[in-house]
Amino acid sequence: MNSFNAQEDFAAERESMVERQLIARGVRDRAVLDAMRAVPRHAFVPPALRALAYSDTPLPIGNEQTISQPYIVARMIEAASLRADARVLEVGTGSGYAAAVLARIAARVDTIERHRVLADRACATLAQLGVDNVDVHCADGTLGWADAAPFDAIIAAAGGPGVPDAWRAQLSDGGHIVMPVGARHTQQRLVRLTRIGAERFDERDLGAVHFVALIGAHGWPDTQ
Repeated sequence: MNSFNAQEDFAAERESMVERQLIARGVRDRAVLDAMRAVPRHAFVPPALRALAYSDTPLPIGNEQTISQPYIVARMIEAASLRADARVLEVGTGSGYAAAVLARIAARVDTIERHRVLADRACATLAQLGVDNVDVHCADGTLGWADAAPFDAIIAAAGGPGVPDAWRAQLSDGGHIVMPVGARHTQQRLVRLTRIGAERFDERDLGAVHFVALIGAHGWPDTQ
């Protein structure tokens, strides 16, 4: 576990984060709260920002990407309604923090990152923390990951113009897709799609959010 050492570091800050940022805003899923208490967010941020690791804000991690605000991570994972035997696809690995939280709850996590440097860094951090049920892939996340489908949940940490058809096709019966949808440079809506039939999905609006753009064949083009 290199310089961030044991998970006991920042334990009080993690507890305060859970109480003040998550429970106070309505996050109730005990598995999610326990995972957020356990995963050392400071291990996933640049060393210069480590003192801010448990603040109520996203933080830059390089390549114009961010580690999401803790509340948003918890809210999205709670919306996915994960079982202990769930297989999860995460799109937008970033630092690897959300994948580590998911790994505490679900049986298996496949996570996709388009930036090689971030994918490699996340893979190294997860390995240093002993997380062994996450596979990190460097690829176009808008295509999903057919080799491991179907997934019980698909969670995207980037906002796209709509839900990619590939994700719908790779979702199991009763599974959930949680992602931001909306214009590229403005506020988006967090939506949850639940498969209720072969070609039927129930959609729920979970409120306003703001994420980096989902880049790829079925997202936004790789331009500013």
